[in-house]
Amino acid sequence: MGKRQAEESLEDSVAEDSPASKRVRLTASSKDSTSHENGHDADSPLSGAPTNGDVFEQDARQGKDTLAAAEREHEELEEAGAAISSSHQMDMDMDMDEESQSALTSHQRQEAPAQGYTDLYLDTINRSLLDFDFEKLCSITLSNINVYACLVCGKYFQGKGPKSHAYFHALDVGHHVFVNMETQKVYVLPEGYEVLSRSLDDIRFVVDPRYTREEVCRLDREPRISWDLGGRKYIPGFVGLNNIKDNDYVNVIVHSLAHVPPIRNFFMLEDLSSKPQLAQRFSILVRKIWNPRAFKSHVSPHELLQEISLRSNKRFTLTDQSDPVDFLSWFLNNLHLALGGSKTKPGSSIIQRVFQGRLKVESQQITAKADAGDRLRFEEAAEVKVDISRFLMLTLDLPAAPLFQDEHDRNIIPQVPLTTILSKYDGLRSQEHLAHRRRYRLLHPLPPYLIFHIKRFSRNKFVDERNPTIVTFPVRSLDMAPYVEPAAAATTTTTQETQQQQHPAPGEPIWYDLVANITHEAIRSRDDSVEGETPRKVWRVQLRDKAREEWVQVQDLFVEEVRKEILFLGESYIQIWERRRRTDGGRKA
Repeated sequence: MGKRQAEESLEDSVAEDSPASKRVRLTASSKDSTSHENGHDADSPLSGAPTNGDVFEQDARQGKDTLAAAEREHEELEEAGAAISSSHQMDMDMDMDEESQSALTSHQRQEAPAQGYTDLYLDTINRSLLDFDFEKLCSITLSNINVYACLVCGKYFQGKGPKSHAYFHALDVGHHVFVNMETQKVYVLPEGYEVLSRSLDDIRFVVDPRYTREEVCRLDREPRISWDLGGRKYIPGFVGLNNIKDNDYVNVIVHSLAHVPPIRNFFMLEDLSSKPQLAQRFSILVRKIWNPRAFKSHVSPHELLQEISLRSNKRFTLTDQSDPVDFLSWFLNNLHLALGGSKTKPGSSIIQRVFQGRLKVESQQITAKADAGDRLRFEEAAEVKVDISRFLMLTLDLPAAPLFQDEHDRNIIPQVPLTTILSKYDGLRSQEHLAHRRRYRLLHPLPPYLIFHIKRFSRNKFVDERNPTIVTFPVRSLDMAPYVEPAAAATTTTTQETQQQQHPAPGEPIWYDLVANITHEAIRSRDDSVEGETPRKVWRVQLRDKAREEWVQVQDLFVEEVRKEILFLGESYIQIWERRRRTDGGRKA
């Protein structure tokens, strides 16, 4: 509306006549009195032009109501504004509908690729960058729920929906192929359809290797050589394990257990999806160690290390080196519980069925009158307490190391046969322990696999001491019969047949063959290290390749063949022995 000029009379602008209101008359009288007070009269130059007071007075005399006209004009303006706002609102609603329609159209996902484009984006996959050994966590949210791996750059992202990190990664970077780490399904983003190409089966197998029973049975019978993507040759089952910082004590234990056939076969074939994470992650690590179609010739135990650190309350971590015996004891007991084993019922898991045996312990209190020569001799008159305990590993004590140097100013490194330190369990030699003399004897039946711990380290108030004594041992045919108490005579024929299957006849040998040998080596951190400085511990494992009848030594990522004649030259610390199975006719296989 244009602004009304001052010269325009109210008679022209107002169309209807109305009696003058009281408000108009009051305004006119107040204007008139104000003009008189300011000294303006009819003869003044300003009197020629009509003032507002004059106009209002004229309108009042003519009976015209200016306020009514102003109110009518205000109503017309409101109607016009309402029409404009309604049209603007309609335009906005149309724009919003178009935007929402475009948004919905942009978020529509394809259920299948367009015809003729089934292999779209598959040429962008870079297998050399794929590493599925690390923990499955989103690289942005650090969540382990619904994780996808980009097959172009190898990074992990959460989800594949229109608002997920994998979706935005596909839009921002242009990487379009992703695999679900749980279901092994491959998708193309942002389209969202699943890729069913058989050319991706090798990636699915590397993510989660699965084997048939026939393939597992052939592991120890048929030698096999494989090549990774870089053309490097490796033998499945004898690959390096990455030492991230100081986790070599875990690597040697994992390798040793992965070469115990009942343990290996169980974790390669059984479905452990409903078991705790410790069992699941050890299972997938064992399957990756024996993978014949791996992209690289080594495996990283990162996932298992994270779970071990969590379950042990950071007792065993990848940053601090620990004792392999302490870790093996903890790991076997926690695997037993993770597989549903009982704390009281023996043989309730594969761990106890493979390694657990029985031990008879006879103890007698040492009296005060016993002299030095009779402290370890059992008195027939005194009471002898007999306990039957169960074990997963047997501890073997080494003789004391020499304290003095020889004539060439060098310490003599003694050697002791394995059978000598095994005499601890013959039931004849006794040891003193907490004012008691004790002697030990193994009981039938012996477990299928025996674990020996050769005790080398001792700790006092001042320093940790290491015994460098070398233990000599045969690689095959270790007779354990002298250390086992003969079985009691059977009363019935059925019992005799059952006992003959489990227990050999008196005088018949019980043969064990070596499967794994963990050795220790002390290495000085630098050449100018002072005397008494604690050296760095290096752990290696020597494994038997049954398919080729050869021995392989593994230290972290280094894998090399080693002759069986020199296995005992290292400081053996843990050994795993396999009982030779009986064949028809009572002979050993």
